[in-house]
Amino acid sequence: MELEEEGEFDKLTGDFTDEASQAQFSNTFAELQAYSLRLLELHQNPNQSPSFFTSFFNFLQKSSAQSLQPFFDYVLFPLLLLLDAATECRSKAKEERKMSSKVSDKVAESVVMCLEQLLSKCYLGSVDQMVVLTTKLAKAAMLSPSEASEEFREGAIKCFRAVFSSLRGCSDDFCSCNQILGFPELLESNTLQRSFSKASESGECLVAFLQSQDASVAVGYWLSFLLKDADTEAARGHRGSGKLRVEAFLTLRWLVAKVGNADALAYFLPGVVSQFNKVLHVSKTMITGAAGSVEAIDQAIRGLAEYLMIVLQDDVNLSGLDMPKNVISGYDPNNNKSSSFLEELRRLRIKPEGQNTIVEEDNDGELVNMITPKSEFKELSADSMKRKGSLHVARTKDWIEETSAHVNKLLCATFPHICVHPAKKVRKGLLAAIRGLLSNCSYTLKDSRLMLLECLCVMVVGDDEEISVAAQEFLECLFLYSGKHCVKFDVSDIFGRLIEMLPKVVLGSDESLALSQAQKLLVIIYYSGPQFMLDQLQSPVSAARFLDVFTICLGQNSAFTGSLDKLILARPSSAGFLHSIAELQAGAHLTDFGQTFIGSVPSGISKLTAIQEKPIQCPWETIRKTYEFPCTPPWFVTVGSQKLYQALAGTLRLVGLSLVPDFEIEGQLSVITDMPLGHLRRLVSEVRVREYNKESWQSWYNRTGSGHLLRQAGTAACIINEMLFGLSDEAFDTFTKMFQKSKTVREEARQSGAEFTDGQWYKFGESTWKTKLKKAVKSHLIDCVGKIMHEYVSSEVIIDGIGIFALCLGKDFASSGFLHLSLYLLLENLISSNSQVRSASDAVLHVLSATSGYPTVGHLVLANADYVIDSICRQLRHLDLNPHVPNVLAAMLSYIGVAYKILPLLEEPMRSVSQELQILGRHQHPDLNISFLKAVAEIMKASKHEADSLPSQAESYLMRIKSKISEQGSGSCYDNDTGEWESILYNLNDCKRYRRTVGSIAGSCLTTAIPLLASEKQAACLVALDIVENGIVTIAKVEEAYRHEKETKEEIEEVLRSSSMYHLQDNLDAADDGADENRLLPAMNKLWPFLVICIQSNNPVAVRRCLGVISNVVQICGGDFFSRRFHTDGPHFWKLLSTSPFQKKHKLKEAKAPLLLPYRNTSISSDDSLAEVSNMKVQVAVLNMIADLSRNEKSASALEVVLKKVSGLVVGIACSGVVGLRDASMNALSGLASIDPDLIWLLLADVYYSLKKRNLPSPPTSDFPEILEILPPCLSPKEYLYVQYGGQSYGFDVDFSSVDTVFRKLHARSFSYQMYS
Repeated sequence: MELEEEGEFDKLTGDFTDEASQAQFSNTFAELQAYSLRLLELHQNPNQSPSFFTSFFNFLQKSSAQSLQPFFDYVLFPLLLLLDAATECRSKAKEERKMSSKVSDKVAESVVMCLEQLLSKCYLGSVDQMVVLTTKLAKAAMLSPSEASEEFREGAIKCFRAVFSSLRGCSDDFCSCNQILGFPELLESNTLQRSFSKASESGECLVAFLQSQDASVAVGYWLSFLLKDADTEAARGHRGSGKLRVEAFLTLRWLVAKVGNADALAYFLPGVVSQFNKVLHVSKTMITGAAGSVEAIDQAIRGLAEYLMIVLQDDVNLSGLDMPKNVISGYDPNNNKSSSFLEELRRLRIKPEGQNTIVEEDNDGELVNMITPKSEFKELSADSMKRKGSLHVARTKDWIEETSAHVNKLLCATFPHICVHPAKKVRKGLLAAIRGLLSNCSYTLKDSRLMLLECLCVMVVGDDEEISVAAQEFLECLFLYSGKHCVKFDVSDIFGRLIEMLPKVVLGSDESLALSQAQKLLVIIYYSGPQFMLDQLQSPVSAARFLDVFTICLGQNSAFTGSLDKLILARPSSAGFLHSIAELQAGAHLTDFGQTFIGSVPSGISKLTAIQEKPIQCPWETIRKTYEFPCTPPWFVTVGSQKLYQALAGTLRLVGLSLVPDFEIEGQLSVITDMPLGHLRRLVSEVRVREYNKESWQSWYNRTGSGHLLRQAGTAACIINEMLFGLSDEAFDTFTKMFQKSKTVREEARQSGAEFTDGQWYKFGESTWKTKLKKAVKSHLIDCVGKIMHEYVSSEVIIDGIGIFALCLGKDFASSGFLHLSLYLLLENLISSNSQVRSASDAVLHVLSATSGYPTVGHLVLANADYVIDSICRQLRHLDLNPHVPNVLAAMLSYIGVAYKILPLLEEPMRSVSQELQILGRHQHPDLNISFLKAVAEIMKASKHEADSLPSQAESYLMRIKSKISEQGSGSCYDNDTGEWESILYNLNDCKRYRRTVGSIAGSCLTTAIPLLASEKQAACLVALDIVENGIVTIAKVEEAYRHEKETKEEIEEVLRSSSMYHLQDNLDAADDGADENRLLPAMNKLWPFLVICIQSNNPVAVRRCLGVISNVVQICGGDFFSRRFHTDGPHFWKLLSTSPFQKKHKLKEAKAPLLLPYRNTSISSDDSLAEVSNMKVQVAVLNMIADLSRNEKSASALEVVLKKVSGLVVGIACSGVVGLRDASMNALSGLASIDPDLIWLLLADVYYSLKKRNLPSPPTSDFPEILEILPPCLSPKEYLYVQYGGQSYGFDVDFSSVDTVFRKLHARSFSYQMYS
C-alpha cells in the first residue's frame, strides 16, 4: 500500500485536513507496523527472506517527513536491533562468527539504506537518542574491510551524515546554535540536502550540545574515526573505495559545520589539519585508487578550509590577536554598508554544480608518511559522552602564532601543487578554499596569505574559463574592497619573491612550476596597475635587476640546451609555404586597383599613384590566424614551452605599457629600453670593427666573447620587442581576453551600496592599461622607436621587432620614415637561407601591409617601389661591401611579380648591372656573373610582360581614333574639340615614351647578355639564351606597337591638317626625337655570330637550348634575313647531323677552332667525348629546328639556299637504322616537303626502289616511262642522290625496313595529295 498523494493534502497550509490527516495517520502506521514486525522477525531469524526491504525502502522514500516523524522511534527501534546484530556478528572473532547466527550482507546493507532514508527525513528528539544512535553507527562504520562489506560501511557513514545534516537549532534566539551557519560553507551546491523551517520542539538543543564541552570527547571521537576510515581506504590502494572516502570527508564537513564553534574545534585542529594535509600530499603522486579519487581530494580541500575558517577566523580571535575589529577589517565601524558587503563577499561561491559528481583521476604515487599529532579515543558510552571533558585549549596569541606557523608550513607544501592539478574539480575546490580562507582568516593566517594569493593568481590565467572567471572576480574584489591588510600591501612582497625565484625555476627541471611562477608575476602586475610598475622600476638599480632577471630567463644559455626531442621538433624541415611570396607573385590581382583607359596611360607611375590613392585595410584578424606574432625566439625551445614564453612576454608587455608617458606621468620607456639596447650597440660596434679589419665571420665568432655578445644582443632585441608590443592595441586585446571579467561582483557592489571612487572603478575598467597614444605620447614613442631602429641589424628577432614597431605606431610608422628604412631589409631576408628568418620576414611584411592600409604585400611593395629600387641601386654601387645584392635583385624581381609595374624605375639598376657584366666587370667578380644575369633575366621578363600588351593597346587606341573620326565626319568642324584632341595627343605621346622605355630596357638587356652566349659556364649560357629569346620577342612587340602608333599618328595628322590645328601638330611631333624604331634586325645581326659560337660549344644542353632559340627568333624576324647566314654558317649546324650518335666523330682538318675571348686563359678541347644519348638529343633538336622553320611560311625562305643539303642529310638519317631519330627525321622531312615535296619524294624513292627488286609499281599511263628508267638502280651507297646532295655521313647505314617505313608513311602523309591532284 502506497502513501496517498494528491487530493487530501492541503497545499495552502502545508498540512493534512482533519479527515485526511486521520486516514493518512492510520495508513502510515499500518504500513510501518507491518514492516516493523517483519524487521523484528528477521532479527529473530536472520535466515528469513529479506525481499520486503525493497518495498520498505520505496515507502520511506515516497513518504513525507511530516508523516514519518510521529513514528520515528517506532521504526528506528527494529532497524537499530538489526544494525546491532549485523555489527556484532561482524566484529566477533573468526571462530565466534562461525558459531553465531550471521546477518547476511544483503540484509545489513538494506538496513543501512532504509535507516539513511529515515534519518534524512526525521529529526532526533533528545541528546540521549543522538548519543545512542551515533554510537551504534560509529561502531558499524569502524568495522575493518575484512569484517564488513564496502556497501555496509559506506551506508553506516551515510547514516551518520544524515544524523548531522538533519540537526536543527532551537527556537531560543540567544542560543549558541544561532551563531553558526549550520551547513558546510563551501558546499558545492546551493541546494542543501534538507531545509527546515521550524525550530526544534525538544527542550534540548542538539546543536548547542555539540558545541558544549560535554560533547568534546564525542566530537573528537567522531572526527578521529571518520579520518581513520578515509585513511584506511587510501592505504588499501586499488582495492580501496573512493566513494567511502568521499562520504567520510563529506560527513566530517557536516559534523564540523554543525559544531561550528572555534572553542569546540580548536583542540583537534593539529590532528585534523595534519590528516587533511596528508591526503593532499598524496594527491600530488596518486592518480588511481581511493587515494587518487578526484572527488575525495576535492572534499578534503573544502573540509580543511572550512575547519580553518571556523577555528582561525579573524573575528573570533580578536582577544588572542590583541587587535581591535576595525583594524582587522580595515573599515570605518560606522560604514555598515561596506562591512555587510564584506560579509557577503565571504560567502561567494563558485557556480553551483549538480548533485551528481564526476570522479576524475589524479596523480599516482605513494602515501607520504607524516608525523602528525593524533588523538586516540576509546569506544564511548552514552554517559562518558555527556561527561564534561578537558579537551579545550586557550586560543592565546602564542597559540594562534604557533598554530598559524604550523598550518602555513603544511599549506605551502601542498597548495602550490594543487593549483596546477590536472583535474578541474580539484582546482575548483581549491579556489573555493582560497576564497574562504582569504575572506575569513586573512589576518590570522598572515603567513599563508602571500602563498594563497599566488595560488589565486595562477588560477586567474588557467585554461578553464569557469575557474578563471571566478578567480578573476575574487581577486578584483580583494583589490577593491580589502582593508588595511589589503593585498595592495602584499603585492610588493609577492613581486619581490617572484622576481627572485623566477630564474631558478625557469632554468630548473620542473616546467609546470616555472609556468606557474611566470603566470603569478603576470597577474600581479596586471592587477596592481601601471603605477605599481613605475614605482618598482623607479630606481636604476631595480630596473637593471629586473631586466637582468628576464635576460637570464629568455637568454641563450649554452648550459641549458634542452632535450634532443625539443631541438628536433623545433627545427623545420623546409621553408614551407610563404604567403608573402604567393601574394607578390600574384601580379594579376593588382589590376583591380588603379585601372585606366586601355592604351591611354600605360605608364607604371600613373598606376602607382592610383594605388596610393585607394588604400584598403587588411584585417589584423586574418594575419593573427595565419601567423604567430610576435613569434617565439628560436632558441627558447631549449628553455621552455610556448605557454611559458607567453607568460614571460606578457609581463614585459605590461612593463612596456606602464612606462609610456602621458600628460600626468613622465614615462621612462626610453630610459629603460636603453639598458638592453646597450648590448645591441656593442654588437654593432664589434661588427663594424670586423668589417674594417676585413676579418671573416668564422674568425670573429671564434674569438672569446663574440658568441656571448651575439646571444646577449638577440635576447636584448627580444626584450625590447615585447616591451614595445605591449603598447599596441593587439596586445591590449590579448590581455582583455586573458583577464575576462564578469559584471556580477560590480552589480552586487551596487546593490549593497558599496561606495568607491571613480579611480577604483577606473582601475579595473578597460581603460586601466589602455593608454591613448596622443600626440605628445606618440612623438615620444616615435623617438624611442627611431633610436632602436638605428641600432638594429639583420636577424630574425630584429625583423620581428620591425613588425612590433609598426603595430605600435600604425600609419605613423610609414610617415616617420621607418617603412622606407625597413622594407628592403624585409624583402632581402625573404630569400634568406634560414627558414626562421624567412618566416619572420613573411609575417612582418603582412603586418606592414595591414598597418599601412594595403590589401596584400604586393600592393605594399608596388606603392613603395621607388624606395626599394633606390636601396638596390645604392648597394650596386658598392659590390665589394654588398656581394649579395645581385641575388637579392634577381630573387626580389622574381618574387614580386609586379616588376612590369615598376619598369620605368628599373633603367638605373639595369645600367649598373650592364656595367658589371662588361668584360672587366666579369673578370673582377666572376662569382657574381650568374646572379647578375638572373637579375637581367627578371628585368627582361618584366619588359616582355609589358611588351605583350603594347600592340593590343596601340591597336585599340587606333580603333578608338578611327571611330571618333568617323563619328564626327569629314565635314564637321573640330574647333570645339580642341581640348579633347589635345588630350588624345598627350596620351599618344605617353604611349610612345613608354614603348621606347620598354624597347630601351630590352635593348640594354640584349646588349648585356649577348657576349655571355659564348660563356664556358653552362648556367650563364642558359640564362643568356633566355634573355636573348625574350629580348627578341620584346623588340618585335615594340616594333608592332610602333606600326600601330605610326598609323594612329597619320590619322591624327590628317584631322589636324583638315581642321587647321597646326599648334597641336607641333605637340604631335614633340615625342619624335629621331630615335630609330628599326631595332629588331640590327639586334639580330649582333646576336647571330654568338648563336653560332654557342652551337659550336661542347655543351649539349646549351646547344639544344640555342637551337630552340634560333628556331623562335628566325620565325619572328623572317627567313629572308637568315638565308645568306645559313648558307655561310650552315656547316656548323649540318656538322651535328653528319655523324651517328653511336659512331665516334671524325676530326675534320678544315675545322676551325672556336672563337676565344682574349682574357680567357683556358681553351676548349674538342676531344671531350659525350654520351650517345646526349648526341642523339642534340640531333633531335636540330631536326626539330628544321621542321619548325620549314613549316612556317615566314621562316621557310631561310632554308631555300641550303634545301638540297639539308634534305640529303635528313633523308640519310631517316633511312638509317637509328630508331631514336626516326620520328624527328620524319617530322623534319614532312616540314621540308611543304617547301619542295618533289625533291623529298625523289630522294626517298631513289633509295626505296633501288633496294626493292620486285613488285615495282606500273606507270599510271603508257606514255610514262618505267620507274627504273627514271631512277636507275645505284651500284654503291655513294651513288644515292641524298649522299650526293647532303655529303658524306658516318654511321647512318641504309636499312631497308626503315626506308620502307619512312617512304610509306610520308607517301600517305605528304605525297599522295600532290601526286594525284
